[in-house]
Amino acid sequence: MKEIARHIFEHALRESSISRAFARHLHCDGGVLRICEDLYNLNSYNRVFVVAIGKAAHSMLAALHEQTGERFEGIVASSVAPEFQLRGFRYFHGGHPLPNAESIRAAEAILKSLNAQNEASLVIFLVSGGGSATVEKPMDDEIALEDLIQTYRVLVHSGGSISEINTIRKHLSAVKGGRLAQAAYPAQQVSIFVSDVPDNAPDALASGPTMPDSTTVEDCYRIASRYKMTESLPASVRELIERHALEETPKSDDPAFVRARWWTMLSNSALLDAARRAAERQGFTVELDNSCDDWDYVKAADHLLRRVRELRQKHERVCLLSGGEVTVSVRDGGVGGRNQQFALYCATKIGAENLCVLSAGSDGVDGNSPADGAVVDATTMEAVRARGLNLEAHLRKFDAYPVFEALGNAIVTGPTGNNLRDLKILLAY
Repeated sequence: MKEIARHIFEHALRESSISRAFARHLHCDGGVLRICEDLYNLNSYNRVFVVAIGKAAHSMLAALHEQTGERFEGIVASSVAPEFQLRGFRYFHGGHPLPNAESIRAAEAILKSLNAQNEASLVIFLVSGGGSATVEKPMDDEIALEDLIQTYRVLVHSGGSISEINTIRKHLSAVKGGRLAQAAYPAQQVSIFVSDVPDNAPDALASGPTMPDSTTVEDCYRIASRYKMTESLPASVRELIERHALEETPKSDDPAFVRARWWTMLSNSALLDAARRAAERQGFTVELDNSCDDWDYVKAADHLLRRVRELRQKHERVCLLSGGEVTVSVRDGGVGGRNQQFALYCATKIGAENLCVLSAGSDGVDGNSPADGAVVDATTMEAVRARGLNLEAHLRKFDAYPVFEALGNAIVTGPTGNNLRDLKILLAY
């Protein structure tokens, strides 16, 4: 069953690839570029400028190039090193999950280029998850890079959802929460998204650099209080929150968005659809349950295990699929990530039951480990005991990767060039 679960996951990754999505939804013929339902006559613009940011930046640019040829120039910023570089583009290797000096340089270069555009320009934004850390510049010059890194560390480890984390990021940043759109105004703008956020919150993707922001400064203060993060923040950021001195982000009535369009090319739902089709071909009755998105990993695991057990009472072979992400509040900080932590906890609850659980990310990276996720089943606990591993200690220290590396149950894909959130596959047989 572990091999079947791996097959379902790998099939889902292949079927929801960026190149396939762009081939379906984007086409260029005779100088006219079709993006989903929009048409752009490229000959009517004095300049077409492309900004690609996030973990999928290189894949998205390559897919655009495949459809349009070498006719554009622009900037690419990603935490993933490019396999090749296109002529006419500047490349930046930003950090993730924490920003680095290249993240700052990328933001400054993008802002400078966008400010040079005019109403005869077309700006194409290619936005994917991971863009928050990859491209960053604080609104307040008093926030040094070291302070910015510490702020990101506090946010990532806070236990908050990605939407909550990005709410605060937006209000500290000169490039997030619609501010890249402001910089590009009055150019015509179109954003293409490969989304790693909930479908109903597209402005959370990469902290919404090109969209009107639906969050407010008051949300920031509430979130900081809820997760008790203020005291852990560096003084330059803490002071802004304590004084309620954050600047508001542009909203839907801002002129920057009058000539702007946004299209989600791929999201977590595409990953789930592909997994569902693969599981059905394996003879499983398939159910989807995304209700535990952004839940704590323990609560989410208990819920999904309960659901798959209920379904097994009605069907002989059951596959329960769940998308989105779980949250973890990291304390001791070993080697692992949220998917491996989820899987390791599930192993303790499965015991010798005929259940199999796979949890992995679509980007190929799980936390600070070389793995993408892990798979467990009825044999896992026996294998753990045979190797004398202290499972409770590994769970407590968020140190799941060494366990799965020892068992051979880590899922290692390497960076996929895509980012559609996580996929959990629960099989009952």
